Amino acid sequence: MADLETVGPPAGPATGWTTGLPAGPATGSATGWATGWAGRIEASTPAGRDRGVDALRALAIFGVVLGHWLVTAWAPASGGKLAISSPLAHLPVFTPLSWVLQTLAVFFFVGGYAAARSLRSAPDVRAWLRSRAARLLRPVTPLLLVWAGIVAGLTLHGTPWATVRALALPALAPLWFLAVFAALTAATPLLARLRPGVTAASAVAVVLAVDAARFWPGGPAWLDRLGWVNLAAGWLVPYALGMGWAGGVLASRRAAAALLTGGAAGAALLVAAFGYPASMVGVTGAQVSNLSPPTLAAVCFGLAQVGLALLVRGPLARLMRRPRLWAVTALVNLSAMTIFLWHQTALSVTAVAALRFGNVPGLLSSPSDPGWLAHRLGWLAVVTALLALAGTAGAGLRAVRRGRPGRRAPHRGPAVHRARTPRAGRTAQGPPRTAEAVQEPPHGAGPAGGHRVPGFTTRCHHHLDAPSGSL
Repeated sequence: MADLETVGPPAGPATGWTTGLPAGPATGSATGWATGWAGRIEASTPAGRDRGVDALRALAIFGVVLGHWLVTAWAPASGGKLAISSPLAHLPVFTPLSWVLQTLAVFFFVGGYAAARSLRSAPDVRAWLRSRAARLLRPVTPLLLVWAGIVAGLTLHGTPWATVRALALPALAPLWFLAVFAALTAATPLLARLRPGVTAASAVAVVLAVDAARFWPGGPAWLDRLGWVNLAAGWLVPYALGMGWAGGVLASRRAAAALLTGGAAGAALLVAAFGYPASMVGVTGAQVSNLSPPTLAAVCFGLAQVGLALLVRGPLARLMRRPRLWAVTALVNLSAMTIFLWHQTALSVTAVAALRFGNVPGLLSSPSDPGWLAHRLGWLAVVTALLALAGTAGAGLRAVRRGRPGRRAPHRGPAVHRARTPRAGRTAQGPPRTAEAVQEPPHGAGPAGGHRVPGFTTRCHHHLDAPSGSL
């Protein structure tokens, strides 16, 4: 659905958006605007689209973002400095929140599904790899430039380096995801030649062997560094399962239930009997983290999440038939990489702005009591607004770079459509459509022959064929 990036108000009088669809009960009001906006996205969505997959990705993003915002904390340290902290270190009663909000396995699972489907329709593997790499790595430069400026500004103002480091590290931490995801993307053509079940099982075996070496009593200290092998092997498990799902594996509810129950039982056993941490996210000061690098407990937990995702995909797809809910889900998918890369920056920038005020509850205070969590929830509105501003700015820059802000995509003749049919015409649940099925209506006509708004393309490209972070 790459063309959904063009959604926006057309040039003209500021009297509300003209959608070409029936207006809401209060045209120009917030209700009418939302109804028209959702209707435009609904009308542009292919009928055969599997909306449950998009819903899974959106939920995974939501879990990661909210989880990071709730567990990232800064506490006053000696000498007027700030140090990274975590409420889970002081309030272990909130550990079950990490079981709900640590959803990275679902993200990798859907990413593997999308990559496998995209690769099957790609005429040239090398071009596919270059395109995927460019889409994944392009957002890194703006993030690094922004933080280079922030670090330079704080340093020039005499901020202690320990404080600068404590503020920058959480904001730049999402780059590890990008590195791992890019590596798995580069390996996708090779992985596609293997049996996904065997690949996933082999990766689990690697994680088991690495954990056994790391945690063997009396082993040399250097073995602990071996754990970083799990950074690739651990996330290869859900990624490979996603590729298998794209090929028809895991289609039965029995397989999904087996993953859910087996993964949950394995994670519980490792925590209860083998001393693995109960938290599925890292806790400041803890000797072992289930996430950095991933442990066998995190992999088992991820298997349970994959099983649950498969079981709820159908109900989510039906829920996504509600136009407004689907519109929000579609736009979250379009902004997935922006949200992931910038959500911690929005939190850190809020903390930077509050430095002059000293001990700010819920932001620059020790997360040692339940009141801290209540204050942090209050700050989330500010952080969300900053993230939305970053997303809007990013969308504007993309439109300027393409040289088509507020304009329709150039019309292509039928011959071009026929040439693109094998790629653009593939649906979420079947083979490529015919050339007649994918040809666009004439300019100015909507999907049913109605008026089409300038700046909005009525035919959405299949955005599962794009990198999940660039949607």
